[in-house]
Amino acid sequence: MIQHPAFPVDPWSLRETCLNLEVLAQTESLFALSNGHIGVRGNLDEGEPHGLPGTYLSGFYELRPLPEAESQYGAPESSQTLINVSNGKLIRLLVDDEPFDVRYGQLLSHDRVLDFRAGTLTRTADWCSPAQRTIRVSSVRFVSFTHRAIMGIVYEVAPLDGPADIVAQSELAANEQLPSPAGDPRTAAAIESPLLSEEHQIRGTEAMLIHRTKQSHLRMAAAMDHIISGTPKLRISSETTPDLARVVATDVLEPGQRLRLVKFVSYGWSHDRSLPAMRDQVAAAIEAARAAGWDTLLAGQRGYLDKFWQNADVELDGAPELQQGVRFSLFHIISSSARAERRAIPAKVSRAPDTTAIRSGTRNSTSCLFSRTRLPPLPRMPYGGGTPS
Repeated sequence: MIQHPAFPVDPWSLRETCLNLEVLAQTESLFALSNGHIGVRGNLDEGEPHGLPGTYLSGFYELRPLPEAESQYGAPESSQTLINVSNGKLIRLLVDDEPFDVRYGQLLSHDRVLDFRAGTLTRTADWCSPAQRTIRVSSVRFVSFTHRAIMGIVYEVAPLDGPADIVAQSELAANEQLPSPAGDPRTAAAIESPLLSEEHQIRGTEAMLIHRTKQSHLRMAAAMDHIISGTPKLRISSETTPDLARVVATDVLEPGQRLRLVKFVSYGWSHDRSLPAMRDQVAAAIEAARAAGWDTLLAGQRGYLDKFWQNADVELDGAPELQQGVRFSLFHIISSSARAERRAIPAKVSRAPDTTAIRSGTRNSTSCLFSRTRLPPLPRMPYGGGTPS
């Protein structure tokens, strides 16, 4: 449990007013986002430092062998482990050739807010680089309830005290290096680089990676697209490798100017569908999100949650801490089940550094923890963004 004045009590949000690297893994769990199909931990936009990077798709797993000294009748030979899929959250930043990293330079202020009504994670950071250039970085991230396959990010950077050469690298990265799990070296051996590349492509600001697992033979596709705006000096380039797609925006900013990057990421997976079908699925989801636009997607997110809170809110008088805790729990219930479609992401996946979600046929799901709670049914939201996995 985190008890710190950096977490003020607010009935409709969870806010962190300063960054504490000692509890980074725990705050990544607190600021996790999901819609039941896609689950992402609350990692920093730049990717590092991190406690545990995590992007998960419900039901997408790899087989992990369970060797025994002596074979026994009925003993399981393998376990199913949810794995970290292609990470679309990454946006790395360089300021006058200095990487934006909160461990270096001086972090002047840092604020993160998980809004239970908007369904967004908002971040604002003021940072002074080792070369004494001060910038402000702000971002908004959400996993869509109305477009099942979509995650969206808007990322803005602005210099505060003088001109700055800005380079923003938006990435889609597979087979990330993960911290080694403690106490079970077999797990580390089994989940290291679990994805095999089948196709990678990039065109302008659009990119796609398609992979399959080595043992379970599941196929997943991830795509990203961008809307980037800046000054007339803005330059955009892109590149791709089997496990990485990168779109780079370079600009020279004066105080009062900003570089703005809107990023849409789509995911899909299947055991049976062909590679061309998966390619078309995530491409269609991206096109639908881009056609809708950032503002429309956010409005849809807010509208979905408005209906949820109208039916499911629990109001407590005179206990603000308890009120915040109840709404935080309710928000994570809807987040882990809204678009699950019978494949809910297990509760411990995006909240704890343990990706083993299925073992010997047993699955732990957030909805199971609240099986005695019956809430009024939510209106069925229109499906958008690709086809169900």
